[in-house]
Amino acid sequence: MRCEICGKKLVEEPLKTKIDGSIMLTCKECSKFGKIQREAPKPKRPGAPRGSRATKRVQRPREPAEEVVENFKDIVRQAREKKGWSREELAEKIYEKASVVGRIESGKMVPDLKLAKKIEKLMNVVLIEKTDEVSADEMGHSKIKGSTIGDIARIKRN
Repeated sequence: MRCEICGKKLVEEPLKTKIDGSIMLTCKECSKFGKIQREAPKPKRPGAPRGSRATKRVQRPREPAEEVVENFKDIVRQAREKKGWSREELAEKIYEKASVVGRIESGKMVPDLKLAKKIEKLMNVVLIEKTDEVSADEMGHSKIKGSTIGDIARIKRN
């Protein structure tokens, strides 16, 4: 074994020395450049005190998630044109800038749920759909220790 600082072959037991935040195996001469570590520091683990049991996770019934439909830009533009409004007029009615309406209609911006609901209410269109999200646990995977990458990703096998 060699000293990680000077490269000398170590005849005696190497010393664990902390130099610039790194622990290295050094010879006696090079150990003076840092602080000799007697025992590796053990990381402190925050958590439940010993003897207590972890509580079991209770699954709540899932509410369907809401998201904006994919063709929102066409729906907004067609509804605005049907009413005969300009982008500026629509923007004024939903208390937004005309540039925001233009970016929504061009597809450069996806409206958040609050804005999509405003547009839905004003123009009588459907921009929000409910989606059912299914977690890996609900699909029957990972009954032992929680989700793994293999549960989520599709692995290409030889």
